[in-house]
Amino acid sequence: MTNPSIFRTVMGADLDRLHPQLQRRFSVGLASGEACVGRGVMDRIWHGGAFVKPFLALGATRNILVPREGRDVPFVIENVPYVDTYGRETVSFVRTFDFPAGRRRFDAQMVLSPKGDRVLDYLGTHQHLASDLHFRAEPDGSLLIRSGEHRFREGVVDVRVPELIGATAEVRESYDDVAGRFRIQVRVVNRYFGPLFGYEGSFGATYTDIRSCGVRPGLRPVREEARA
Repeated sequence: MTNPSIFRTVMGADLDRLHPQLQRRFSVGLASGEACVGRGVMDRIWHGGAFVKPFLALGATRNILVPREGRDVPFVIENVPYVDTYGRETVSFVRTFDFPAGRRRFDAQMVLSPKGDRVLDYLGTHQHLASDLHFRAEPDGSLLIRSGEHRFREGVVDVRVPELIGATAEVRESYDDVAGRFRIQVRVVNRYFGPLFGYEGSFGATYTDIRSCGVRPGLRPVREEARA
C-alpha cells in the first residue's frame, strides 16, 4: 500500500473537509507523484515596529522571513517532494518574492515527525530553526496552520526558543472559486511585542509529474538537520 502524503498522515479524515483544490495541493508528495508551483502576487508584505528590522535582516541571510515591505509583489511558491539525506519524505515550501530592488527567498522544508502526529517545519538554508506545525480544516473548507514549539539547532546545541524572542505563525489558506485562485494570509506574532511580520495575496497553481521535473538545483537546503 502506498503511503499517504505527510499532510494526509497528520490530518487524517480532516483533510477531506478542505476545499477540493486544497485537498489536491496538500496531497503533493511522493505517493501522488506531483509537485505544485504557485505563481501570484502578494497584495501586501508588512513588518511590525522598527525593532523587528534587525532580526528580519539577520534571518534573511539564511532565507528566513523577508526583510522588506511592499505591495503588489510578484511571488512564486515551490512545493516539491523529495527524499532528504536521512531518508525522510520532504516537501519544499520555498517562496521567492520579486521586489523592485531584487529577489528575496523564504525557505522551509516540511517532514513528518517520527511519531507521525505532526509536521516539522525546518526553516532556512541551514535548517537551524525547526517548528512544530498543526493543521486544521475550517468549517468553510479553508486550512488553518499554526506553529507550536520552536527549536534552535547548531552542532551540539538543541534548545527551545524562549517565548520572549520566539513567535507564533498563523497561516490561513483558502480557494476562491470565483477568481479561480488560492488565497493566503500569514501572520507572525510575538506574545510580548505583538505582530512582527506577515503577508497576504493570491496565486494560481500548476502541477507537474516529479519524475519529469525532479528537484531543481538550489531548492534543497545547504545543510539538512537529522534531529526531529
